[in-house]
Amino acid sequence: MATTIPVPLPQSPYQVQIAPGGLAEIASHLAPLGLGQKIMVVSNPEIYDHYGEVVIQALQRAGYEVFQHLIPAGETHKTLASINELYDVAFQANLERNSTLLALGGGVIGDMTGFGAATWLRGINFVQVPTSLLAMVDASIGGKTGVNHPQGKNLIGAFYQPRLVYIDPTVLKTLPEREFRAGMAEVIKYGVIWDPELFTALEEANDLSSIDHLAPALLTQIIQRSCQAKVDVVSQDEKEAGLRAILNYGHTVGHGVESLTGYGVINHGEAVAIGMEAAAKIAHYLELCDQDLGDRQRQLLLKTKLPTEIPPSLAVEDLLASLLHDKKVKAGKVRFILPTAIGQVIMSDAVTGEVIKATVL
Repeated sequence: MATTIPVPLPQSPYQVQIAPGGLAEIASHLAPLGLGQKIMVVSNPEIYDHYGEVVIQALQRAGYEVFQHLIPAGETHKTLASINELYDVAFQANLERNSTLLALGGGVIGDMTGFGAATWLRGINFVQVPTSLLAMVDASIGGKTGVNHPQGKNLIGAFYQPRLVYIDPTVLKTLPEREFRAGMAEVIKYGVIWDPELFTALEEANDLSSIDHLAPALLTQIIQRSCQAKVDVVSQDEKEAGLRAILNYGHTVGHGVESLTGYGVINHGEAVAIGMEAAAKIAHYLELCDQDLGDRQRQLLLKTKLPTEIPPSLAVEDLLASLLHDKKVKAGKVRFILPTAIGQVIMSDAVTGEVIKATVL
C-alpha cells in the first residue's frame, strides 16, 4: 500500500511517495506534475542493470521521450568533471526548460543529478528515485545537491528541490549489505535527533546489519518515520538557517574522516557513525548528557555493525584542520550538533580543539 508524505515548502512543495513494488508504475505518478516530454534518466551501471529498463520502459509507455546517462559508482566520481559530462548529454538531447532529469540511484547519483538540474538552463525539473536506504531516508529529501571538492565533501552545490521523491522499498533487496548499514546510520541519527519512538523500535530489534534480519513491518516503519523526520525538519528550515543544521549530527567529524581517507575507503554512513560516536563523547565531556545516551547509541551502531572509532591512520592535526574547512564553520568556530537526550540535540560552537583531542582523538 502506497504512503504519501507531503513536503510543504512555501515556494516548491512536493511529495514523498513510498510505493512498495511500484517502480514500474512511476509514470502514473509523474503525469500530474505536468512535466515536459523529455526525461533523462541518470544512474550508475550497477543500478541501471537492475532497474534501468523497468523505469525507461514505464516512461516510454507513457509517451515520454527518454534519454539515459550513466555515471560510474562511488564518491570519487562525484566531481565537476562528471557534471560536465552530464551537461554534454543534456545538450545532445536538446533538453529544454520543461525537461526533466530523473535520478535513479543512491545519494551520489541524486546529489549530482540534482545539481545538474539546478544549473542546466538555470534550472529544469528534477525527480528523485532513490535505490539505497541512505538515499531513501535522507539524501533524496530536502533539496541539497552538489559535488565534492578535493579539499572537502559537497563544497560545491545548491539547494534545489525535486518535483517528486518516489520510493520503492523492494529495490533494497539488491543493495549490498555494507550500503544497507550505511543507510542505517542515518536512521539511527533520526532517532537521536528527533524521534525517540524510532530509536526504541531499533533497540527492540535483534539485528540491524542486514535487510534479511529486519521484519518487513520494521523496515516500513524505518523508512516512513525517517522520511517524516527529515520532512518535519526541512519544512521548517529549507536552507539551513537554523533548525535544519541538526540533520548534520555526526557529519562534522564524519565529513573530516571521509575526506581524509580519500572518499570511498570509509563510506558516508560509516563516517557518520564514527561522527555520532564522537559527538556523544563530546556531549558527555561537556556535561550535556549522561553516559547512558552514548552507551545506547553505541549499542545500536554495533548492532548495525558500523564502525565507531576514528581510523588510527588519521593524524590529529589533519582532522582538526579538516574540521575548520567544514561548511558549518562560522567565525572560525566549528559548529557541532550535540545530543542532550534521545530525540533532542543542540547546536554548539563551544567545542574547541582541546575538547576534541581530549574526547575523540
